[in-house]
Amino acid sequence: MAARIALLKYLRIEARPAQLRNPRLIGSSFNQLLTRQFSEEVRGSFLDKDEVRDRVINCVKNFQKVDPSKVVPNAHFQNDLGLDSLDTVEVVMALEEEFGFEIPDNEADKINSINLAVDFIASHPQAK
Repeated sequence: MAARIALLKYLRIEARPAQLRNPRLIGSSFNQLLTRQFSEEVRGSFLDKDEVRDRVINCVKNFQKVDPSKVVPNAHFQNDLGLDSLDTVEVVMALEEEFGFEIPDNEADKINSINLAVDFIASHPQAK
């Protein structure tokens, strides 16, 4: 139990039991016990998608092998920007450094365009 609470605190999720609105209605309130409740801190910790898009585009434009004039929000790393798979890995590593968190390898393999990078980073609670 202590490890669970430590993990939840690390993930910025407040571990607290759900409160029953009306204790007399045990049957209908049972569903409330099963719902996951996040603290206000977690709900407000995701980055704004427009800000993420601007930072990702800036990061990709600063990559040495990319022509900055070709970088647009819907650009594909290989098809539009001419990057190979190793270059794509380097771009993802630059994004990890920019946003201050590690992208798991299985997710990094799926990021092959600016839009996919923006969607993943904007939905990640540890992005800074």
